[in-house]
Amino acid sequence: MQPVKILSLQRLSRGAAKKIEAVDARVQLTDAGGWFDGEIRETWPEFNTRRYMTADAQGHGSREERNRLLSDAEVVLGSWPYPLDLRQRAPALKWFHQLPAGASNLRMGDLWNSDVMVTTSRGVGSTLAIAEHALAGIMHFAKSFHQANFDRVAGEFDVAAYRPLLLDGKTACIVGAGGIGQDVGLLCAALGMRVLGIRRRQHGSAPLPEGFIRMGTAADLDGFLAQSDFVIVCAQWTPETTKLINKQRFAAMKDGATLVNIARGEIIDEDALLDALKADRLRGVALDVYVGEFEHLPPDTLWSDPRVLITPHTSGAADDNRHGGIDLFCENLRAYIDGRALQNVVDWQRGY
Repeated sequence: MQPVKILSLQRLSRGAAKKIEAVDARVQLTDAGGWFDGEIRETWPEFNTRRYMTADAQGHGSREERNRLLSDAEVVLGSWPYPLDLRQRAPALKWFHQLPAGASNLRMGDLWNSDVMVTTSRGVGSTLAIAEHALAGIMHFAKSFHQANFDRVAGEFDVAAYRPLLLDGKTACIVGAGGIGQDVGLLCAALGMRVLGIRRRQHGSAPLPEGFIRMGTAADLDGFLAQSDFVIVCAQWTPETTKLINKQRFAAMKDGATLVNIARGEIIDEDALLDALKADRLRGVALDVYVGEFEHLPPDTLWSDPRVLITPHTSGAADDNRHGGIDLFCENLRAYIDGRALQNVVDWQRGY
């Protein structure tokens, strides 16, 4: 029996390692979590490494030892950040699984558009935690909590400035009705909201996801925006979705709408967003992401606006970790060994 040599660049719990090793007797797992921290620190933007790595993370072993680990690997399990020259240094690599859900994280490295099969944890990540974060952004502006910050600074209440909304009966548009978007839709529907969804393409006669009353494509987006009190961006970032929410889309939005983005900053045209804020078209904007978030802080023009709430890409964090990436990896590993098709294989042309 030929061994299946798996290299994990992600630190694994003993439970996760046992799950992977239990898939098949041929599995040879090497946990190299933390080994590449030093070279990642040298090759990634400093802002990114300060944000995602501890100050004392310097890596392990020599460059030659790390190269040997990569050269033997048939399968690599990775996360964020990762070695940017992974494909070049792993000649035997056939399959890379990324624990995060977004394929756009890979655009910086040489795996993108390569001959290596790449899968992601799309649809099985911390979808409920992210959906709750989106709902918190909706609530923040629906109940005028942003006004409370003004009042605290002023030292008095401006009661007339509070304009709380009743969510029951309002309309939410989920732009990107995949795993995360469907969880957002369920939570919105549970509060009595009408939920509209946008997908890349229609799924034939398949039933609507639970909680949704209608599903459309990009061709329906302007019409859906005109009806929606809340717009929640959950889509993958691809060439197709870059600046999807642009000047035209802000013009199509219902006056006083709230915009929430839990996907990628590049999906929103930030210049057009600033124009919409200047024109007082929006009630509020809740962003867990922004353009260039892995390289610098948010632009002050957005961050200083009290109608804009920005969090540092923390929507997937929670005290109860329900990320299903390892389970999906194990399912795919079984399929890989058996010669069957894998789930969530990235289509380079499509972008996810």
